[in-house]
Amino acid sequence: MWIQFAPLNIPLSRRLQTAAVFQWTFSFLAMAHCCLILYIVLAFSRYWLFALLYGIWLYVDWNTPSKGGRRSEWVRSWTVWKYFADYFPMKLVRTALLDPSYNYILGFHPHGVLVVGAFGNFCTEGTGFSSLFPGLTPHLLMLPTWFRVPFFRDYIMSGSLVSSDKASASHLLSNKDGGQAVVIAVGGPPEALDAKPGQLTLQLLKRTGFIKLALTHGAHLVPVLSFGENDLYYQVSNPPGSLLRTMQERLQSIIGLAIPLFHGRGVFQYSFGLLPHRRPVYTVVGSSIPVKKTPSPTTEDIISLHAQYVKKLQDLFETHKAHYGITEECQLVLC
Repeated sequence: MWIQFAPLNIPLSRRLQTAAVFQWTFSFLAMAHCCLILYIVLAFSRYWLFALLYGIWLYVDWNTPSKGGRRSEWVRSWTVWKYFADYFPMKLVRTALLDPSYNYILGFHPHGVLVVGAFGNFCTEGTGFSSLFPGLTPHLLMLPTWFRVPFFRDYIMSGSLVSSDKASASHLLSNKDGGQAVVIAVGGPPEALDAKPGQLTLQLLKRTGFIKLALTHGAHLVPVLSFGENDLYYQVSNPPGSLLRTMQERLQSIIGLAIPLFHGRGVFQYSFGLLPHRRPVYTVVGSSIPVKKTPSPTTEDIISLHAQYVKKLQDLFETHKAHYGITEECQLVLC
């Protein structure tokens, strides 16, 4: 049969891992829509007063996602995230200590289809971020649109997600006490269209906004490579110039979201579905690039630091690729 079903005698621990990933997949792909529908239903029911009160709260709390969010160590430490990390398995690899007296911008590569590694490593304690990087508080930047959805915004903020607008990152990096780690998926949604197994194509050469941000605030730069991120899902073939790719890029320019046509596995079978495949993810955090604060950086300043960052990222890839299943001939493709 072309459908490969999961065996019946799978250990309970693996069932729990699958359940953990299922709830995360639902949260990522459908929870926002469900929350919006729930709010509308409440507004037109006998519970309209609750919807009104929440609406007032939403108005008062509107700017919180751009002011550091509202993280919850309790939510970040849920046992479900340990099962989530063990499913792949996912591991966070530290190559150097990061001094918590500084602020940092962590450039996460690649984006992947659903940014699984960035969430698992920096929005939860499933891989032990706090023990590996004591004194640092991670914040993963997410499109501002999601923070306008009732109820859903509160849930994602609890896991250290904050708005990706410029004011949000600037607020965090302006902390004079240091210890803030702003995580940016540098390639953004467009890079998701190139997230395919066995390939590592990064949208980086024209991405300089995070470099300027680092210079403006004197935030140290840290490249992060998530080996295995692109192996979690398959995509329908969409080479540059194809009709599908043209339509995807056009849609992305209109709504700000890339829509890759992807598939993974299901709960009880391995052939198709929206769950990621069980494949190892190793997220390697490189050493930092010291950055001198330059409130008004010149073009030359930005180009110079960008070149340092690219070189550091390439060195990180070459140093670690053999350890994590990447062939010696494989190269980073930067565009």
